[in-house]
Amino acid sequence: MKLYFTWVVIALLFTACHTDKPEKDQKFQTLFESSEGKQTPEYEEVIDYYKKLAEAFQEIDIQTMGMTDSGYPLHLVTYNPDGSFDFDKLRKDKRILLVLNGIHPGESDGIDASMMLLRDYAQGKLNPPKNTIIATIPVYNIGGALNRNSHTRANQNGPQEYGFRGNAKNYDLNRDFIKSDSRNSRAFAEIFQLVKPDVFIDNHVSNGADYQYTLTHLFTQHNKLGSELGQYLHREMMPQLEQALAEKDWNITPYVNVFNKPPETGFSQFADHPRYSTGYATLWNTLGMMLETHMLKPYPKRVEGTYQLLREMVNITEKDHLKIKELRQTAFKYYATADTYPVRWTVDSTKVSTLQFLGYEADTIISAVTGLPRLKYNRDKPFVKPVSYYNYFKASHRVTVPKSYVIPKQWRRVVELLKLNGVTLHSLPSDTLMEVQAYRIEDFKTQPSAFEGHYLHYNTAVSSQQIKKRFNKGDYIVQTDQPAIRYLIETLEPEASDSFFNWNFFDPILQQKEHFSPYVFEDIALELLENNPALKTEFEALKEGDSDFSKNWYEQLQWIYQHSEYYEKAHMQYPVYRILY
Repeated sequence: MKLYFTWVVIALLFTACHTDKPEKDQKFQTLFESSEGKQTPEYEEVIDYYKKLAEAFQEIDIQTMGMTDSGYPLHLVTYNPDGSFDFDKLRKDKRILLVLNGIHPGESDGIDASMMLLRDYAQGKLNPPKNTIIATIPVYNIGGALNRNSHTRANQNGPQEYGFRGNAKNYDLNRDFIKSDSRNSRAFAEIFQLVKPDVFIDNHVSNGADYQYTLTHLFTQHNKLGSELGQYLHREMMPQLEQALAEKDWNITPYVNVFNKPPETGFSQFADHPRYSTGYATLWNTLGMMLETHMLKPYPKRVEGTYQLLREMVNITEKDHLKIKELRQTAFKYYATADTYPVRWTVDSTKVSTLQFLGYEADTIISAVTGLPRLKYNRDKPFVKPVSYYNYFKASHRVTVPKSYVIPKQWRRVVELLKLNGVTLHSLPSDTLMEVQAYRIEDFKTQPSAFEGHYLHYNTAVSSQQIKKRFNKGDYIVQTDQPAIRYLIETLEPEASDSFFNWNFFDPILQQKEHFSPYVFEDIALELLENNPALKTEFEALKEGDSDFSKNWYEQLQWIYQHSEYYEKAHMQYPVYRILY
């Protein structure tokens, strides 16, 4: 009886171990592989795959992060051969590479490639990196991934079904990294500040022209990245990637920044403003790049190319891990002591690089549809031609870096985003009179049509003056001597391309709230001119020199009103102030 009982216990233990413990030798074949490159998995399948992978391998971890507009949370999947996942500890000795997938879910190449790459590292098919951690957001635009179809990518060659570009609220998330209208963007900021990646890759698919390449890279613009870190990106990291891929017969070229014209006419590097993922990563001195596969190439080839590129970027990060750490530390120190900071850039046309470009001959023929000229590429006529590539930028406007910014507490959305992005703020303990530099908005232009939920301002110009202003208890002092200095300047300086002002955060100041009745103000205006000879002289000179002004009685009264104490101080007064010293 006792012997029988012993065998029953052993059998039960064996059965429990056999049924509960995941099989490490199972293949974890992806849908992409089982469908022979024809399909990409649905969102739930992707997350389920990673959960099972994490159960089977201690080297893989999956975390649930912040909520998105879809009602589903983002996930963060991390591969570490050591099996530890405390990022604060990891970054002391290792470099962290963050991969973003599915920002445009119809561009699913990175989703499939990352699933296979992390599996292959976990299963030992690839040599594990000793000094590099791989983290990935499996699907960023979950709402778009759930909105599957087969037609919205009109030019794309597979897969059979895919997600939609807009998220659950129809935002293009790759324009949302500064304005953060979406919950996705806020959840991403949470992940980015947790991971603090050294290298960042955002996987995309695009088509601006036809050419021989499957892969194109869009590294963050090296002049904008700045310091020695930018030079490393331009002169070492990018050439290493190009050479490593070429040795595997995966030729790659810079992103072909053209639309409806042949690439051989020449093109410039893409200006990745902070609204874009790599531009946002630049604000944290992170080495960023987008991979843009060519949508006309077969889907299996695009996924394989993405896989190979990710693998080579891991290898480069592994080889240069000490250099990357040192250069990033130097970059943070460089910007912490900078006197000025560039807030606008333009292409430097005096400097040009030459690409030996692998393209196709292009002809202009008559369209059978419109009867008008159209562009047509001939894949039977490949060529290698030198092409001009303008990949140097120069600063077109700089600002003096202040010691601090002062933000009145009522601008809550700005304060919330600063905190979300790891900015340290200090609130005033009591009402305080302070000497500050005040900006006045003198000019700006506004886009005539909606752009991602906004009517974006541009070409903003300001004037400034030193004033004494009383701030209230609870208003915020934000010192620039902190790692977030670049984020602060790019968002709080109104002349910066992607400033909070240009994204309409401060539009209430643009509308005048108080006005005058002309029949009443006529007498006041006359009294103002009679009591202020200098004002009268300026007014008469303006009438003399501007015929339109001299014929417009209302504009004349408006001018006098705006130069009087009756005119409201809040109109066009930028509500974020600067302390210079």
